[in-house]
Amino acid sequence: MLTTKASPNLQGLLEKYRPDLHPFEETYRHMHRSPELSGQEEQTAATAASHLQSLGFGVHDHIGGYGVAGVLRNGPGPTVLLRADMDALPVEEKTGLPYASTKTTKDGDGRTVPVMHACGHDTHVVSLMASVVLLHAARAHWSGTLICIFQPAEEQLSGARAMIEDGLYARIPRPDVVLAQHVMRMKTGTVSVRAGRLLTAADAIDVRVYGRGGHGSAPQTCIDPIAIGAAIVTRLQSIVSREVAPGEVAVVSCGSIQAGHTANIVPDQLDLKLSVRTYDQATRERVLACIKRIVEAECEASGAVEKPSVKIIYSAPATINDEATVQALRGTFGSYFQENLVESEPATASEDFSLLATAVGAPYVMWTFGGVDAETWDEAVAKGTVNELPSNHSPFFAPCIQPTLRTAVDAMSLGALTFLGITESMNEYGQS
Repeated sequence: MLTTKASPNLQGLLEKYRPDLHPFEETYRHMHRSPELSGQEEQTAATAASHLQSLGFGVHDHIGGYGVAGVLRNGPGPTVLLRADMDALPVEEKTGLPYASTKTTKDGDGRTVPVMHACGHDTHVVSLMASVVLLHAARAHWSGTLICIFQPAEEQLSGARAMIEDGLYARIPRPDVVLAQHVMRMKTGTVSVRAGRLLTAADAIDVRVYGRGGHGSAPQTCIDPIAIGAAIVTRLQSIVSREVAPGEVAVVSCGSIQAGHTANIVPDQLDLKLSVRTYDQATRERVLACIKRIVEAECEASGAVEKPSVKIIYSAPATINDEATVQALRGTFGSYFQENLVESEPATASEDFSLLATAVGAPYVMWTFGGVDAETWDEAVAKGTVNELPSNHSPFFAPCIQPTLRTAVDAMSLGALTFLGITESMNEYGQS
């Protein structure tokens, strides 16, 4: 069983060994200006790998794509894994920042799309890089093994599994605990860690409806897949309200509907892209079964001559934080962040981070930290407009650089030091 050796002297250690963050702020601006889509994180991964190598880590790269794993062995003790995700989103940035992304690239389907770090993964990468410098500099005060993972393709919920299936744990030690953090729509400088439910499981579903195309002036000769698709999208919204138990979390969203090219032609097929979010496994199974039943029934009701295709493209499990690990973190986070350790509610976003832990039976925790400018946040709270502030995946999402970056560096460093073996030399720092 993993034990913790929380010390009252960690504040002094962080103050002494935290690196000058100005160079990391510049690295952040560069990464924000130069985002890379899922599966294309070549330059970000190279930056992370080079950074780890410069600090004497044993580095493994190109794991499950552009995944990077660094290992620093520092005597006997626990093995702690820290993870940051690297990929950006196909979103056109509208923040107006001087370092805003104007980049476009081709996605996996060959389409030219805009690219933006609209989920804060650039913050995650840079804060882990800076935390590594702090922990490396302070290595006389802890004992154990530190693993740093820079993960690709989180936005597609495939990167963690790809790294595992590509032999991640044949190359690095198995961790005793796995930790990660995520910037969210919270006040900058604040941190939240909660036990149990944090993020939902996710399923992405591709649906193809087959109709019979023809002239738009003669719909009686056609089977219109657009009419079928419209009925499907409308009917899907009844799943949560009528087939999921009140109080249980479930979300069914249609993020894309594609059919036809011109006004006077009824197309012969239509494609839907659906997203499902749940916590409970039984609820998940019921929702997926409902989707399949509704799609097939609407097609049959409309006389479709071919059965529709309903395919789960990818899935990720719910993020359920380990109770004992959270309690240990609350001890160190509480004494350090004090009133800036805040409460938060579970979210209906999703992650694949937990697979890095469950693959080896290790406990895990993801915590969140804020990126909204303090004055902006306080004004929104006073006006009751917090939900109108840009959130993750918005084209206006732009965490303020400081104190967001410093908070993330301190939280990640504290998280690691909560579980690494603290040495007697910590006594030199006195009481925090």
